[in-house]
Amino acid sequence: MSSENGQGGGGVAGEGAPPEQLALIRESVRQAKTPRAKPRTWRGAALAEELPVARVLVDKGVLHLDRYFDYAVPAELDADAQPGVRVRVRFGAGRGRVRDGRREGGGLIDGFLVERLAASDYSGPLAVLAQVVSPEPVLGPELLGLARAVADRYAGSLADVLQLAVPPRNARAEQRPSPAPLPPPQAPQTGTWARYERGGAFLESLASGGAPRAVWNALPGPEWSEELARAVAATLASGRGALVVVPDGRAAARVDAALTMLLGEGRHALLTADAGPEKRYREWLAVRRGSVRAVVGTRAAMFAPVQDLGLVALWDDGDDSHSEQHAPQPHAREVLLLRAAQDKCGFLLGGWSCTVEGAQLVESGWARPLVSGRELVRRAAPLVRTVGDQDLARDEAARAARLPTLAWQAVREGLRHGPVLVQVPRRGYVPRMACAQCRAAARCRHCSGPLEARDGDAGGALWCAWCGREESAWHCPECGSFRLRAQIVGARRTAEELGRAFPAVPVRTSGREQVLDTVSAAPALVVSTPGAEPVAEGGYAAALLLDGWAMLGRPDLRAGEDALRRWIAAAALVRPQEAGGTVVVVAEPTLRPVQALVRWDPVGHAVRELAERAELGFPPVSRMASVSGTAEAVSAFLGAVELPREAELLGPVPIQATPAGRPRRPGAPPPGEQWERALIRVPPGRGAALAAALKAAQAARMARGGEEVVRVRIDPPDIG
Repeated sequence: MSSENGQGGGGVAGEGAPPEQLALIRESVRQAKTPRAKPRTWRGAALAEELPVARVLVDKGVLHLDRYFDYAVPAELDADAQPGVRVRVRFGAGRGRVRDGRREGGGLIDGFLVERLAASDYSGPLAVLAQVVSPEPVLGPELLGLARAVADRYAGSLADVLQLAVPPRNARAEQRPSPAPLPPPQAPQTGTWARYERGGAFLESLASGGAPRAVWNALPGPEWSEELARAVAATLASGRGALVVVPDGRAAARVDAALTMLLGEGRHALLTADAGPEKRYREWLAVRRGSVRAVVGTRAAMFAPVQDLGLVALWDDGDDSHSEQHAPQPHAREVLLLRAAQDKCGFLLGGWSCTVEGAQLVESGWARPLVSGRELVRRAAPLVRTVGDQDLARDEAARAARLPTLAWQAVREGLRHGPVLVQVPRRGYVPRMACAQCRAAARCRHCSGPLEARDGDAGGALWCAWCGREESAWHCPECGSFRLRAQIVGARRTAEELGRAFPAVPVRTSGREQVLDTVSAAPALVVSTPGAEPVAEGGYAAALLLDGWAMLGRPDLRAGEDALRRWIAAAALVRPQEAGGTVVVVAEPTLRPVQALVRWDPVGHAVRELAERAELGFPPVSRMASVSGTAEAVSAFLGAVELPREAELLGPVPIQATPAGRPRRPGAPPPGEQWERALIRVPPGRGAALAAALKAAQAARMARGGEEVVRVRIDPPDIG
């Protein structure tokens, strides 16, 4: 900033004044007429002598502003205004607000300085940078390139992606120096990777600087976290970095503990929301500065700026937590695939189960399978038994209670040796009701919403989950029966029933209200919803998977795959068959996911699913996008968008309205509004063209303003 206005020198300028004194007086007058440069406008301030133009990405998530803007760099900010730093700029000033050749006015917004230039392509006057928020460079060229690739793939804006990729600034964390980087560790031993065909070769390739790509079907048991840690250690031994993304904080804590035990402290960073903003930003800065070369974290860690990346790994890619809910809603698997291609690094997709996307990576030859022989699988997996509809019809105990005889015997035997896990499809008491005779869902007569019993049994009053009306005289419109049964009995009701059946055994629940991390080896009944199962010391003696038909009967393309994944995740916590581990699943035994569970063959199930989807043209063989909004808005959008020639339009069809008083799901219509959804499908290789067309049409709508909202999503997770 320029100095304060100068004051005239001593004496009065006269005819006899010395020339030196007259020169000083004239210089003082000139300084007095020079206006003072003010911060954030820098009016009258000199510009930087070298590279006086800053190219800035402003923090505007709207698509029609998804580009860079040029600003002038004042000399006072020249040293701090380096590529990658956070800045503040004035945005929105028109050509009429120009003073002394510089544009002024507009509101202050945040942004990132992308690069410095000697001249601007823009012919008009430039506004100046208002402020360098911090001299810390947080946006490197690798992260910028990744964010741009993600934005293009998901038809989103670069600013929205950077909101997910760069955590909010914390001044105290920036002021603390990061520790010095540690030297590379020694390559680890093969360990339990020897149980997998080519497992040892995979580690050797990472340790020698290679970039192997594999889809890993992990054996049941707790060893998966240690195996991930060994893969990270092998990558660090080659002098490169590694990134591991897991579904939740509990899984991250297990990998964190395994890495600490294998490598010691200070070699990796843990990036989870539980750490708090300051600690998380401090860990992120240590990664950005190169102090730490390995990262373990949840979904947001997929953008972690690991230097010299050698391996990206994802555990359980079928988990819903890997799908980001904020625009443009990228999936962690696809982001890590982009990173593997961009950085030419290794890739590891692991889990107890296998998704169709994982099977496609192997089928295409892009990745190799990491699996065990069938003999090892049989020794590591528990015994799986089924209870189908015919068994329930012959079972007198199942008619009186919801615990079939086979399941009751498995629980009783398991409790003699340790804890028993009981998985129910959802939390609550008796959330949904159905006809006891034909199993047709009980619906409200007014709005056709689902009927539920609130904190009571099926004989009590029923309430509609959509409109809230009470239903006291329900009868089945299909068969005329007046008897009801619980369609999906919740975790709390199940815990109560099991507590009465086994009064001397403690019953613990794990779900949304309270998620348990571990339980002891003492006999106990652990009732859990899918994904919230705690780990038992020494493994569970038995497990019950109840109401399997409710998970398989969802009207969704991924119902079978998702049910199998949740079953295997619970069954993998049970002791091996040699140690007496038993799993009982209440589902029709002839169904494909149930058979895959009995054989413990998730890879075969995924391969068959992939073949069927290829015949039908369903994702992931094809690329798909959804367009949702009011009927008029969707129609106008589809009429304006220039779709690729190969695109196939499905719909539009009405989508389910958001029930009053219920939280709005991402992509669902606001309460009280009726929306429609259209699906657009293109063959392989045309996904980029589809995303570009949808993005251009959405940007044009936003630029015009005042039009109804239309939501566009690439690769929607639920397509029915």
